[in-house]
Amino acid sequence: MLVLSGSSGRVETDRARLLATAGVSAALTHRWFDSPGLPAGIWEYPLEAFDASVETLAAECDRVVLLGSSKTAEGFLLYAAHDPRVDAVVALAPSHVVWANVGPAPGGELRPQHSSWSRAGQPVPFVPYDDDAEAVGDPPAYEPVYAQSLLSAADRVTAATIPVERFFGDVLLVAGGDDRVWPAVASARAVEARRTAYGLPTTLVTHPGAGHRVILPGEHVTEGGRPMARGGTEAADRELGELAWPEIRRVLGLVR
Repeated sequence: MLVLSGSSGRVETDRARLLATAGVSAALTHRWFDSPGLPAGIWEYPLEAFDASVETLAAECDRVVLLGSSKTAEGFLLYAAHDPRVDAVVALAPSHVVWANVGPAPGGELRPQHSSWSRAGQPVPFVPYDDDAEAVGDPPAYEPVYAQSLLSAADRVTAATIPVERFFGDVLLVAGGDDRVWPAVASARAVEARRTAYGLPTTLVTHPGAGHRVILPGEHVTEGGRPMARGGTEAADRELGELAWPEIRRVLGLVR
């Protein structure tokens, strides 16, 4: 399986080791941006960049599973809709739409806004951030910015919605009800509803008190990325991870 972090960009070594210990034959992880030879930010990031890892997994494993958190949950749901080699996606704190860039363009500029993702050299339709919306508190909670942007750019949402109905494999969605980064539960429910309408295998795991992070059994608490409010508590985030763990094992084919 391929295990990538979200916009923190950290290498998910601890999580990959945990999954390998649980029985995953190959758990790949790497830094996927903001490193020499890689894009500086998530700005029209080429989905084809995931191809090499998927090709390796397809050649060596019985199942190809993508596990992404936050921004890579968004990216992996989008990627899987166009690659039949993928058997399952585990989307932690997902989005149901493609958002504008996180981080700079190759030239360093943040504006004008561009898509986070590209395919075949073309930007994927996206929802722009409402520049009049403001984060709340210190550290800032960005969930109000995302919620307001969905309203103010309502005419962009349909085109930017991830076509999850095109992916016929398993989708596991895990989201905390106190997510203060973005509206993960609402997004997860939108993905669930879209796939359920097509009779596609979809599981949603939520916890009302958990935040943006999901702490799986045996994981250490990790810090990284820009300072922001993530919501939840360590206890609730761990409880969400405990609830999700049996479902993760199931989609990985570790339950017989």
